[in-house]
Amino acid sequence: MAKSLEKMSLEELQAHQRDVEATIKGYEKKRRSECLAELKAVAKKHGFTLDDFTGGKPASKSGPKGVAKYANPADTSQTWTGRGRQPNWIKSALAAGKSLEEFAI
Repeated sequence: MAKSLEKMSLEELQAHQRDVEATIKGYEKKRRSECLAELKAVAKKHGFTLDDFTGGKPASKSGPKGVAKYANPADTSQTWTGRGRQPNWIKSALAAGKSLEEFAI
């Protein structure tokens, strides 16, 4: 019979947690693979490929990173591509009357 969780040491519980997390990831990977195969089969049945619907591009969690165009003179590790939300240091400087060109790299 399995050892009671309350009687396990911290190290045993952490090892058990890692095992459970690995099992869950494996399960999710298997389900995703099965789903993909099913989607490909349905598309093929109708005379298409899955790439016809996805543009042949794999799904990604984030888009390509842009090249930084602006840098904070006070901290050059803070950069901005000029796309998306303006960082607070840009907003503050613009509110103080500075121009965006002053931060160009």
